[in-house]
Amino acid sequence: MIKRIVKLVFRPAETDNFIAIFHKRKNKIRASKGCNHLELFRTTKEGNIFFTYSFWDSEDDLNNYRHSDLFKETWAETKILFAERPEAWSVDVLAEL
Repeated sequence: MIKRIVKLVFRPAETDNFIAIFHKRKNKIRASKGCNHLELFRTTKEGNIFFTYSFWDSEDDLNNYRHSDLFKETWAETKILFAERPEAWSVDVLAEL
């Protein structure tokens, strides 16, 4: 299983637009083959910094999503709202309590 964390920093005036895009597409993203979990977080102090947290069956499933029309359409709408370049990590769980 792949766990994916993506940090997204938006221009403050664009946060509501991003939230609307996410809510419009979240069920389709979650229904993508191999996606088992999807969460959206926002930092408590800087309201324009978000993280997505998703679980994927495999790297192939994640890459298939990243090359899908759904991702391309979502990314096209989202990337114009950024204040900073996004950062992404695929991580292994070393401990879980």
